[in-house]
Amino acid sequence: MDSNKITELRDRTVTKANDLIQKSRFHLSLQQQKVVLYLISQISRNDSEFKLYQFSILEFCRVCGIDTESGSIYTNLKNSLQEIANKSVWIDLGNRRHTLVRWIEKPYIDERSGVIQIRLDRDMMPYLLGLKEKYTQYELIYTLHFKSKYTIRLYELIKSIHFHELDEYERVFDIEELKNIMGAETYSQTRDFKSRALLPAVKEINLYSDKDLKIEEIKRGRKITHIKFRIATKKIIERLLIRRQIEKEMGMEQITIWDTLYKTGDSEKNE
Repeated sequence: MDSNKITELRDRTVTKANDLIQKSRFHLSLQQQKVVLYLISQISRNDSEFKLYQFSILEFCRVCGIDTESGSIYTNLKNSLQEIANKSVWIDLGNRRHTLVRWIEKPYIDERSGVIQIRLDRDMMPYLLGLKEKYTQYELIYTLHFKSKYTIRLYELIKSIHFHELDEYERVFDIEELKNIMGAETYSQTRDFKSRALLPAVKEINLYSDKDLKIEEIKRGRKITHIKFRIATKKIIERLLIRRQIEKEMGMEQITIWDTLYKTGDSEKNE
């Protein structure tokens, strides 16, 4: 696969309903999120239903910057897909109603051809297909470079609330609500949430995305109760330089598929 093809695949967009971003509760590791986002990027805006989306394992690994020299690549990929398939997502329907959906309906792996075929779960169709309003779209390449699962969740959140690209925007979030949206509710202490989830995510977004993000703590007495976001879009020249830097760094990375699929996920679980 040549570099132009890899760049083309990384330049694909991810489109999600805002409710899936803002109201869903799911716990996927960093690499599991990247697998899901790569799958979503395969969806065409003209699709009326989920297809059996097909791509090569080599293609997926190279696009995501994953080393393909590991001898356990198929076993590890199968285990990772199984974990994703077994993880359900709670979605808030409003009026105190919730529903449970899955990401993956059926995967097929052909070791002879090195091809994966995956169909997303049909219950996800209202949140990923035929979206006309209240949806968020962004370029896949930014999320592929993030090193924290919390960064992806926070990036999606600020993209979903920053509608007018040319204007700065402010939004205040209750800190407990923000933990839930970012999948960081296990951090009962605010200082741990800030140091291990929020601040690293803000730093990554500012360094490696199209957004500039500033935060301000709002306190009641000594207790931090809310976080105010100030969101702006970087200028075009800065975005181009960042994309070039991402391509350069992803091309140089040597990440084993074992580290990416397992060690990253395990360390996040143990935090």
